[in-house]
Order: sequence, then structure tokens, then C-alpha cells
Amino acid sequence: MPEWTIDPAHTTVEFAVRHMGISTVKGRFKGVSGTIQATEDARLVALEATLDAASIDTGEPQRDAHLRSADFVDADNHPQITFRSTRVKPLGANRYSVEGELTIRGVTRPIRFEVETTDPVTDPWGMRRAAATATGKLNRKDWGLTWNQILDFGALLVGEEVRFHLEVEAVQAAGERTAA
Repeated sequence: MPEWTIDPAHTTVEFAVRHMGISTVKGRFKGVSGTIQATEDARLVALEATLDAASIDTGEPQRDAHLRSADFVDADNHPQITFRSTRVKPLGANRYSVEGELTIRGVTRPIRFEVETTDPVTDPWGMRRAAATATGKLNRKDWGLTWNQILDFGALLVGEEVRFHLEVEAVQAAGERTAA
């Protein structure tokens, strides 16, 4: 079964969280790696991915330092956030429901999200590439990310729901390339 490697230069892992109940703060993880298993005709079978917890970036250095701290991802003690699929269910037309185990801060919990893939292409350098888009959401408290503050008007400073959006590009391993 062909293996594909996530191309970090062409992959984004973004998240969004409500701030004070009135706006949304967005961020991303810059450090991403992983592998994808697919059938010969490029149907998604399994995937594993790792995020560098310290690579979190919201564009605000003070906030980023707080997110890296023990109040949130605790990057010093838990430098990686990992995902490993346990079930991939085809939904038709390059769409899948992916279930798996997400580990943050040493806490592993199940998660499900939807993925839409592209058909593979051969790039100008002879490499086979494919891409996928995934979206989902999680409750950060399920992974022990419980730091918060209740504001005078009753809203939470940091929302509990985290929405995520992934744009992944992958390259087929050199020894496993088939004709385009």
C-alpha cells in the first residue's frame, strides 16, 4: 500500500477559538509532519500526524507564550501533539469520515473529522502529490486545557470549543510511485 509523506511547506494546521464571547482568535501550528496510507487508486486508508506544540503561532508573542505554557499545551513537558487514525470511512466522491486518537498534554481522546481529498497529480519534478482539506472541532477541556477566566459580563475569556481547519499536501514515497 503506497505511503505518502506530509509536505510541511505546503500544509497548514489552523485553529480558531472565541475570545471574550465576541470575536474569534485564529492561530496555526507551523511544525507539522506525518504519513498517510492510501490504496493504489489513492483512496485514504490511514494517517498519522505530529504537531510541534512549541510552533503554535497566533501572531501575538505574549499570547503564544501563554498557549505554550502549562496553562495550555505545556510544550516544555509535552512537545508533540499527535493524531493516529483508527477508522477511515469513505463517504463517496473523495470524501471521508476519519476517526482517531488525538493526544494533547499526554491525554489521548477520540476525535472525528471530515476530509476531502484531491486526485493525485505529478508535479513538474516527477513527484506524485495529493492534497486534502479537513475540518472539525473539539472541546479543549477534554484534553485538560482548562485554564480560563470568567469575565464580569459572564463570558469566558477563552472559548472552550476549538474549530480546526487543515490544508494538507502530501508526496508519495519515492519507491512507491506508480504511473500518473
